[in-house]
Amino acid sequence: MKYIRSLRTLCAVSSCLGLLACAPTSTYVYVSSSVSKSILVAELDRARGTLTPRQTVAVDGTVMPLAISPDKRFLFAALRSKPYAVAAFAIDPQSGQLRHLGNFPLPESMASIATDRSGRFLLAASYGGNLLSVSRISASGEVAPAHQIIPTPPMAHNLQATPDNRFAFATSLGGDVLLQFRLDAAEGLLSPNAPAELALPAKSGPRHLAFHPGGRFVYLMDELDARVHSFSFDAASGSLSWVASLASLPAGFSGKAAGADIHITPDGRFLYTSDRGSNTLAGFKVDAGSGALSLIGHWPSETQPRGFNIDPAGRYLIEAGQSSGMLGVHAIRADGSLEKLGRYPAGQGPNWIEMISLPR
Repeated sequence: MKYIRSLRTLCAVSSCLGLLACAPTSTYVYVSSSVSKSILVAELDRARGTLTPRQTVAVDGTVMPLAISPDKRFLFAALRSKPYAVAAFAIDPQSGQLRHLGNFPLPESMASIATDRSGRFLLAASYGGNLLSVSRISASGEVAPAHQIIPTPPMAHNLQATPDNRFAFATSLGGDVLLQFRLDAAEGLLSPNAPAELALPAKSGPRHLAFHPGGRFVYLMDELDARVHSFSFDAASGSLSWVASLASLPAGFSGKAAGADIHITPDGRFLYTSDRGSNTLAGFKVDAGSGALSLIGHWPSETQPRGFNIDPAGRYLIEAGQSSGMLGVHAIRADGSLEKLGRYPAGQGPNWIEMISLPR
């Protein structure tokens, strides 16, 4: 089993680098739609960048944040209407389709969810409840009631474990702080690191985090000013040091900023953000040595691009227009610029996207 997993990892990395031809894979796209109360499963044609719907799953509530386990066996979907819960699904390893395992209680409405890097714990952040929670995930995909709940400054928005699974960071949009934790990966317990928080500019509204695949840098997207912050990560202490901040809005935009999502390509070369005020996607080149960002450009998005993601091969960016009800598929060119390829219906209120590749 360890050999098979190692081979799959080698194939995935080598495919990105163009070094090794491995067994063919299929890429599946999962999109939650809050108004339709559904999750769309679509297959991405990696040669043409087209999407083919494969399944639509009805969900018992306002479904928004999604998370996929590291072993690709389970998908978790947070329901933001009462009773607050996480819906767990088994992912079919051949078709990518979903089988509902059950709904499991969460302590509040969660703005984001993620598994730790082992897949044994579900990490969640509540915007309305001003809290973080940690829940155990069983080997069969069931989620236990939260065994740890941590009060936060106002409007917690994102909680993620570091790639080494020894630390975690969380955003407080209303408190304008980034919270730093140590993570006990054996017990699934968070404890404050030193320092416990980093102050950010007033009314910046820190929202979502992205980790560089090399593990040395962390990037943060603000909601209220739509700026991107770069941090260097000290793997020994688990603390962050601010490097720089850049605007993600197009030059001359004078409307209200509403920064949304942030993701980095698997090879770490390019970083992208979305903004719901200007309805644009912004792209940045990442300096391999310093982690510094330099703007590539801006491109029109679907209306209200609340969520987007990048496919595991780093060839396509897919965004969800929460108001348009459409997915926009973009090719990522060699220089990091985007080329719009097509639009696809996704239900009403699409807002979160996850993608995985599975062996055929």
